[in-house]
Amino acid sequence: MKKTELQEGLDYYLENGLYVFTERYHLRRGYCCGSRCRHCPYPKEVQAQAIRRRLAGLPLDSAASRRTGG
Repeated sequence: MKKTELQEGLDYYLENGLYVFTERYHLRRGYCCGSRCRHCPYPKEVQAQAIRRRLAGLPLDSAASRRTGG
């Protein structure tokens, strides 16, 4: 995702002092991070694969995957 300012209410909201990222934010980022986010727009299969990659210490975004052949 390009370095742009996040907009409260559009990209995230605060809940009990924590940032909760919205579906808009996740789609703009362009990949699932495997953190089981509340508003993750990606299919369960994609989420499961991202979680496996995260646990294995492999890169998550597609650009990093291309660099490492993963």
